[in-house]
Formats: sequence, structure tokens, C-alpha cells
Amino acid sequence: MSSEIKFWNPYTSKIEVEKIYGEKWLRFIYESTLGKIGLWGMVKRKWFSSWYGRKMDACESRAKIFPFIEKYKLNQSEFLDPPEIFKTFNEFFYRKLKPDARPIDPDENGIIFPADGRHLLIPDLSEVKYIYAKGQKFCLESLLGCPDLANCLKNGAMLISRLCPVDYHRFHFPVSGHLSATTLIDGSLYSVNPIALRQKIAIFWQNKRYLSVLDNQYTGKIAQLLIGATCVGSVHQTSKNECLVHKGEEYGYFSFGGSCVITIYQPNRITFRQDLIEKSVEGLESYFKFGNKLGQIMD
Repeated sequence: MSSEIKFWNPYTSKIEVEKIYGEKWLRFIYESTLGKIGLWGMVKRKWFSSWYGRKMDACESRAKIFPFIEKYKLNQSEFLDPPEIFKTFNEFFYRKLKPDARPIDPDENGIIFPADGRHLLIPDLSEVKYIYAKGQKFCLESLLGCPDLANCLKNGAMLISRLCPVDYHRFHFPVSGHLSATTLIDGSLYSVNPIALRQKIAIFWQNKRYLSVLDNQYTGKIAQLLIGATCVGSVHQTSKNECLVHKGEEYGYFSFGGSCVITIYQPNRITFRQDLIEKSVEGLESYFKFGNKLGQIMD
């Protein structure tokens, strides 16, 4: 039997088992020989995600909304708009929340989690050997597609924020600063669910992704990567490029599917929260909501 995917939930102070959307299908695709043939021939291809995206944009998909809310026990009181108004499942999927549903940490020297999700922190990339599964090394230069930027961040800290389909699917800036132009790095569209990542960490630098750099006078350069995935080929940026942005401001949103935001900080600029560090060292992701404090800018 395949192992359960567990994570730390600080809101309940418990280690919980993740409910993976479409788990049986995903385990077949990524853990069986026949499924891997289908993965190569169909699932990672862009046309598959485009086809599935059209299904989630069709009026008929609206019928999935209330069963989804009920099955995953979503808190409707957080929704900015009532679920009845959404015309398609995708409209519901990238719904907005009420401002008070995700308060931004007020500390002017604090940085925040950029999205709801299960987060894994690598405090020092120069010391990391394996992520998610033994034997799978991380390649920063391949991820960023830019040797100079990789050299700047090679001893820095990386936060992997993995969004599940049940999560709020808008992403935000962790700190204020000047935003560069966003660059598309083309690639495949493998799933970024935990089953897939435990099979192949290289998904991060093989997938279609968007790279931007946020420049802050205290934190230095911060690289933010938006990772496309199966059924999430479309990443929607709602902020402007090459301008000043503010902590907590919306950067964009993902269409239907599991998604991932990777944030990389320069070394010796941030003191990260201790509970996140401790759980990450144990190999456990931690569930935090967007707006919660991730760490503190060093004096």
C-alpha cells in the first residue's frame, strides 16, 4: 500500500493526513508502469491541460461546486462572493476571499507566506542534499534558468509553497519591493502533487514556470517562481511589472489544479520562524495561510 502524505497543521497542533484530490488516479499515473506510459503520452502534454481547463470553464462544471465545498469542508464565510454566483467551477476555484479572512501580519520588518498551502523551508541551499525523497538532488540553476541569479541565491533560503485544489488559489508578495518583468520559462505540465514530487523532484525545473525578481533594500533580491502543472497551464498575473509592489498585494492566481509557488531569498537576510524550520528538518510540510508571518528581516 502506498504511504500516506502527512503534514503539520499549527492551527490544530496535529500531524494530519492530506486528502489528495483525485488520489486514486494520481497514484495510478505516477506509481504504476501502465500509468507512467499514459503520463508520457498524454498527461504532461499542454493539450491535455488545455482540454481539462476548457471543461472547468464550461457552464456544466458549475454542478461540481457544492459537492466540492461539502466534501472538503470549505469555510464559506471566508468567501468574498457566495458560491451561487459562480458560473463555472474555475470561477469558483480562483475565488477571492474577504480581506479579514487573511489578515496581513502588521510587523513592518516581517515577511509573510505568499499563499495558502503546505510549506517546506530549505534554510540554506548550499547544505541541502535531498528534497522530498532520498537520492533526488535539487538543481537551482536549472530551476531559475539564469546562472547569474542562481549564483546570487546559491547559499540562500528556499520556501516551497504547495497549493492543493482545496486551497485558496491566489498568490501574493511576501514583502514590499520593486518587481521585475515576469519571464516565462517554457516546459511540460507534470502534476506538482506530493505523489508526483516524491517520484521526481526535477518536475520543478522541467515544468512551465514564471520567474520574477522582487528587490527590497533590506532583503535584497527575492526570486518568485510560479510553477505550472497538469490542468494548471494558465498562470494569471494580476499585478503590473516593473513597479513598486506592497507586502500582501495580489500577484495573481492559478486556474484549476494543484499548484506551487517557490520563493528564494538571499543568504543572511531573514530569520525564519522556528516551528517551520523544525518541521522542515523532519521532512514535514507545514500548513500556513497567506498573510501569516514567515519570518523577520535581520537587523
